[in-house]
Amino acid sequence: MRTTCMAVVLLALALSALGENKEQERLRNAGEVMGEILNIPDNIPRSVIQKSECVVVFPSVKKFAIGIGGNYGRGAMTCRSGANFTGPWGPPAMMALEGASLGLQLGGQATDFVLLIVNRKGVDSLLKSKVKLGADMAAAAGPKGRDAAAATDVMMRAEILTYSRSRGLFGGVSLEGSTLRPDDDASEKVYGRKVTARDIVLAHKVGTPASGQPLVAALSKGAPRNTSSPKSLK
Repeated sequence: MRTTCMAVVLLALALSALGENKEQERLRNAGEVMGEILNIPDNIPRSVIQKSECVVVFPSVKKFAIGIGGNYGRGAMTCRSGANFTGPWGPPAMMALEGASLGLQLGGQATDFVLLIVNRKGVDSLLKSKVKLGADMAAAAGPKGRDAAAATDVMMRAEILTYSRSRGLFGGVSLEGSTLRPDDDASEKVYGRKVTARDIVLAHKVGTPASGQPLVAALSKGAPRNTSSPKSLK
């Protein structure tokens, strides 16, 4: 009987460790994706990412359906520190992207998604609970390339800009109808204790783990300063 109980405990511990490794690997992959995208100037306009308060990255999302609307992706979100988002990039929180419209974008191929949150209202909306893009949160396909004028126009109308990369092709993509939410269970596996997304990305109640360093380093190098108008950050 004691042997059986010990086996059950060991199995539970092994499964727990496997889950933690999976989340940490996903976080590292998010950093690699962000680094690759930032190394190509014609992907996200530098003027856009420099004016973004937070970035959410979903690496290698695959079409996976359980009934209707079962498509989902898992990734990470990091925000600039400071009361007005003018400080260095901080520790990442794990996030989830779900919905039927997401499945339409995937088409059976592994796809990377990058979402830029471009104002405080968007940050507050996302950290409160699950939001539907296009309904609870104004979303738009992100501008691509070096057209600063087009980028400024889009940013005035949206709270979040969405991009995708599949088979090496990168561009703005519509994710309206999909839902975005903090994945606190995954964050718990990364940090080893219960902590909310708000406490991670705004209050910085935890430090950046080793698996999150590639994401923070890529953004620190590619967009070290917030160049938004000071009035928009108040």
